[in-house]
Amino acid sequence: MRTLRIIASGVVGFLFFMGSSAWADDKEAKITDLVKEAKITIDQAIKTASEKVPGTVVEAELEKKHGKTVWEVEVLSADGNVTEVHIDAATGTVIDTEAKKDEKKKEGKKGK
Repeated sequence: MRTLRIIASGVVGFLFFMGSSAWADDKEAKITDLVKEAKITIDQAIKTASEKVPGTVVEAELEKKHGKTVWEVEVLSADGNVTEVHIDAATGTVIDTEAKKDEKKKEGKKGK
């Protein structure tokens, strides 16, 4: 009985490994496609976001939104607010800016 459990555990572990490996390959392929579509580098996107919203860049990510490849750059301002700057990865133009909601403030309101 114990041997059967060990074999079953091994098979389940192998299937998880193989599934995660396929998922990782798919994710890498999607990232590669995004990078190929982007004409603007991460450095250029960060510079553009910093010019649009003063503060410290804390994150930059290449994403697909509404059929467009965009850089999403998060900027932390001196007052502690985070603003997302969406930049068209093909042209370098700012699409929009969005104030990111503070998760801690949300949680505090839920608890009351």
